Amino acid sequence: MSKIAFIMDPLDSLALKKDSTLAMIRACQMRGLEIYYLEQADLMLWEGEVCGMVRLLSLRKDFCEQLDAAIAGDDWYQLGQARRTPLAEMDIIMMRKDPPFDMEYIYTTYLLERVEAQGVLIINKPQSLRDCNEKFFATAFPQCGPDLVVSRRSDVLKAFHAEHKNVVFKKLDGMGGASIFRIMENDPNLSVVIETLTEGERSQIMGQVYLPEIVDGDKRILLIDGEPVPWALARIPSAGETRGNLAAGGRGEGRELTPRDRWIAEQVGPELKRRGLVFVGIDVIGDYLTEINVTCPTCIRELDAQFSADIAGNLMDVILAKRPA
Repeated sequence: MSKIAFIMDPLDSLALKKDSTLAMIRACQMRGLEIYYLEQADLMLWEGEVCGMVRLLSLRKDFCEQLDAAIAGDDWYQLGQARRTPLAEMDIIMMRKDPPFDMEYIYTTYLLERVEAQGVLIINKPQSLRDCNEKFFATAFPQCGPDLVVSRRSDVLKAFHAEHKNVVFKKLDGMGGASIFRIMENDPNLSVVIETLTEGERSQIMGQVYLPEIVDGDKRILLIDGEPVPWALARIPSAGETRGNLAAGGRGEGRELTPRDRWIAEQVGPELKRRGLVFVGIDVIGDYLTEINVTCPTCIRELDAQFSADIAGNLMDVILAKRPA
């Protein structure tokens, strides 16, 4: 029986109605895998070997069958006793810890890289998790993206704003729509926004031309081993908002991929596959790629519900086929 470990957030913190990692765990349980759970704090280097305080995990049968928060109650899972285990004993490790992407996250990738060298399949590849900043990585595909700038200099950022008049400034390590500012022409807050985001010109930030198509949704497109799922989840901003993120109050609406969506996926997909980024979510506003999410992409459950799909099942089948012989 194959063993798979999920490094993730605390189970009791998960949103049972929509958490994508739960869909993956369900898919593993339905395929008869032995599933283990651990958090970042459970990782260690012990006597020269990367270990984890792992616990056997199973979902309650009725919850597993439906992933229905209404029937979950307080005992929707069972956990075994924690035991220190060399992670080289696992066949697959899923890195599903939500950002922030901080030094602790980087240390985790160092540990996982040691395990990967012993033949364990890590999803997504630790080196690529480090290398592919979710906002900056999108700039590797300029043919797909809007006009933008990355700088920490206020004069450069102000010049970009003066040229384009209506722009969005955001941190390179932000998540969930946090610290995203739309600055229009003659906005008196321009200087203070730049000072705040750059921490007084000490941190690089990104400026992008504002895309009015955001009113129709910020589309999340999921790619499995470089191939797009046939649908996008358009996250439509709530009234008075310019951010479509579900965490910022956006509403999710499933849509078929457009020809432009597919073209963008074709531009990005081969590089994702080359880098060992097996499960990725790209964000598209209108005709433009804005972000490439590699750490802990979501929206599986919303798309499954709207299109009667099994995205996590398809993902796990691809991953299982990649196991070392």
